[in-house]
Amino acid sequence: MTPVRELRLPDEAALREFVVSQRWFGSKSREVAHFRVLETIPITEQPLGIAVLEVEFLPGTHELYQLPIGARPEGEWTESIICTNEGMAIYDAMIDPEMVRRLVALIGEGADIETGAGVAEFRGVGEGLGEVGAVRPMGAEQSNSSLVLDERLVLKAYRRLGAGPNPELEILRFLTERNFPHIAALRGWYGHSGRLIDATLGIVQEFLSGATDGWDLALADLQEDPGRFVARARALGEVTGRLHTALGSENADPAFAPEETSAESLGLLTATVDEEIEQVFLDLPERAELDPIRGRGEEVREKLRLLTQVGSAGRVIRHLGDYHLGQVMHTADGDWVVLDFEGEPARTLVERRRKRSPQRDLPGMLRSFAYAAVASELLHGAAAPVGWEEEVRRAYLDGYLAETDQSLLPPGRAAIERLLAVFELEKAVYELRYELDNRPDWVKIPVTGIARLLEPEQTPEGEQ
Repeated sequence: MTPVRELRLPDEAALREFVVSQRWFGSKSREVAHFRVLETIPITEQPLGIAVLEVEFLPGTHELYQLPIGARPEGEWTESIICTNEGMAIYDAMIDPEMVRRLVALIGEGADIETGAGVAEFRGVGEGLGEVGAVRPMGAEQSNSSLVLDERLVLKAYRRLGAGPNPELEILRFLTERNFPHIAALRGWYGHSGRLIDATLGIVQEFLSGATDGWDLALADLQEDPGRFVARARALGEVTGRLHTALGSENADPAFAPEETSAESLGLLTATVDEEIEQVFLDLPERAELDPIRGRGEEVREKLRLLTQVGSAGRVIRHLGDYHLGQVMHTADGDWVVLDFEGEPARTLVERRRKRSPQRDLPGMLRSFAYAAVASELLHGAAAPVGWEEEVRRAYLDGYLAETDQSLLPPGRAAIERLLAVFELEKAVYELRYELDNRPDWVKIPVTGIARLLEPEQTPEGEQ
């Protein structure tokens, strides 16, 4: 390989000032002790490369981040400037087309690049990626950076890095190898292995041209034809069921083989949620919207104790972990595609890779329907028809149960819905805390959900 020109790296002060101002830096409230470059991966003959940053916090914890870095003469590049040094502008090179094209070429070549502390691996999946021309940012993101390449591929770079394989790469590769139709297929990935860290750095997927975000679609239907979304919800439930069935279909691979639910894991969940309930319910502010749940923390705890009375809770499998209308797309031919398999960004990779009940994914989508019903009125002045949310929920669950391998679930619809209610209550309590801290005007959404879940249990039709 031709020697790479030396990459001028920013000093610690410049790194600190730049990184803490970025949306993808997730620890803005923590006190930073040091910023340092642990590793660099040379990408082109020009001074372009990927830096792995260590951010050390007081009192001693740390996080790792990916920061592509480029250097050009001042004035030649003006975006995302980190600092200037001896007439050179040093910048975040994530949206530099030269950087992106070279990354994709390395993935297509299946290249390995030796670094100071390991090796960077670039791997394609399936047919070649071809040359890349146009590069554009996908849009504002919180924790990653995604670029659309020629309107046919998406490069997604993980900014915050964790030790081990990213669950999105694992699950996408698993589903792509099995030709699962309801995903944007994996086309390649790149990562680092060595003494400092083994981590997935990014992936390449197919791009869904002309598809509509599920959240936007729900709000549009609520304005134009609310009943239309009921059928769409049924189809989305069917896709979710097929997805869980596929993820629970491989007994030979220890990373994906379904496992029986342990009473210990169920009890741990109850204890964790109990702590959160205590924190939230003991200090509810004096607001009328909170009256339906004020003083009912013990009722919530009692409802959660049903978890230990479910009997068989089905099996645990790999799952999505963060599943809502913003994570699915509706294509031009009327199909649903699931996009994001990263899990909850605030959790560690170890937690995100842990097998859980597939029903843990459902509350996020059910709560998303509740949010859409209220957001339609708050944002567009179009109130959801009476009963719309319940009708959409029922259609989604009917579709889900029709397509899910029943061996993954508790036996009987009553047990399924009882366990689901516990997971949904857990989700609504989390939402309550979030809305109190961030969007007080939206707090009635989780309040309504919690109050509904505390109503006396109804036995589904056909169940005794």
